[in-house]
Amino acid sequence: MTAPAILTVEQMTAADRAAIAAGTPGLVLMERAGTAVAEAIRARFKPCRVAVLCGPGNNGGDGYVAARLLKRRGWTVWVETVGAPATADARAMAAKWRGETFEAGEAGRNADLIVDALFGAGLTRPLEGEAVRLARLSRSMRGRVVAIDIPSGVDGDSGKVRGDAAFRADLTVTFHRRKIGHVLEPGRAACGEVLVADIGLADAAQPLRENGPALWSERFPWPTGASHKHVRGRLAVVSGQQTQTGAARLAARAGLRIGAGVVTVLSPPSAVAVNAAHLEAIMLRAFDNEAQLVEGADNADAVVIGPAAGVTPETRGNLFALAHTGAAMVVDADALTVFRDRPGELFATLDRDDVLTPHPGEFERLFPGLLDGAPHRLAAAREAAVKAGAIVILKGADTVIASPDGRAAVNVEDAPWLATAGSGDVLAGFVAGLIAQGMESFEAACAGAWIHAECARRHGPGLIAEDLPQLSSAVLRDLYAARA
Repeated sequence: MTAPAILTVEQMTAADRAAIAAGTPGLVLMERAGTAVAEAIRARFKPCRVAVLCGPGNNGGDGYVAARLLKRRGWTVWVETVGAPATADARAMAAKWRGETFEAGEAGRNADLIVDALFGAGLTRPLEGEAVRLARLSRSMRGRVVAIDIPSGVDGDSGKVRGDAAFRADLTVTFHRRKIGHVLEPGRAACGEVLVADIGLADAAQPLRENGPALWSERFPWPTGASHKHVRGRLAVVSGQQTQTGAARLAARAGLRIGAGVVTVLSPPSAVAVNAAHLEAIMLRAFDNEAQLVEGADNADAVVIGPAAGVTPETRGNLFALAHTGAAMVVDADALTVFRDRPGELFATLDRDDVLTPHPGEFERLFPGLLDGAPHRLAAAREAAVKAGAIVILKGADTVIASPDGRAAVNVEDAPWLATAGSGDVLAGFVAGLIAQGMESFEAACAGAWIHAECARRHGPGLIAEDLPQLSSAVLRDLYAARA
């Protein structure tokens, strides 16, 4: 099973053109698209009064098809237009519409359901005039807005809102594959539920994928009958000082739960007693200098450094020392921030199997101006991965995972319950635990990020970071059962 691709607008346009060049008329594709919209509406809503807002392009053409098919099924439907049809296919579909048509105005206020067929993902300018008023109206119609392709006003290539207004949908029906604007905020929130309809376009390999088990489950490091703890990988986690030990233990426990065979917390002397009081299956080893740290991590397959480590010269020196052990590093929190004034020193130390796990603030410190300067978070993460020469997990509601070789994936389902202290430490442990078991770093980053979010979705309100490692057991059981 292949993880679904996420396309740019240009790639989607190319797929349309390829289908037409291969003999499928554009009118047939438009009929399929409008049919998918009508079927989605019928599946989710009871018959009601529907206003279909049609723009001048092919998005509007899809709307005329949906209006015709709903009317045929006995629904009360009318069309409101913002501009006359401007493409041959849209004009042809408008000619087939035999119902009431108005210029966009007040009629939409009398509708029980609005279908936004004004502009698709290719819109490159802000909404204007009547479209702005309609977009604002859509925000008052909770549960009653369906967008075709993408909510009008949302940039299909970035998820950003162009100008001051965009539609907010409860259901978005798009075609063939999600676009970048469907998975990056604020576009993702504006889309509501996203239904991807098959209209018969050819697929092609793309380096950007939806993050989910289809992307990495075939290479997940399940134990075999011959497995023992030393075969299942060794993970080391560097602890902070006496009053800053909890973060390392969260990461260590996550690594153990995700399957690492042997997990060791490497602790400064001041923190040994407090760590010892809270560790059972996880081993503990003291270090008082960089040489002892290297000795403690020498047999590790992966190491986590940064959670509550302290923004200190010692953290910087410890990272440099660990880089010489051969273990893949997952670098988080303080081990990122400590390089804010000299990020090049960090990048020069990293290998392509190392992983950085910044939240937006940490990302800005390492890559100043990149988030604001890039067209969207995906582009920023990709550029950061190239600059750093390592995997980057840009955390957020729309977490992006990017590799310096161009591969990228996006968590397309949000998990708002992860907005709690310590959840990032658990993510670092999940990722490092998978790498320790031999999983390739990009796929380990994707798997760790997905499992992390899935744990939060299953728990829901009231989640704290300590819950996440325990919750991973049920997620792993389901993944294991799904292998067949």
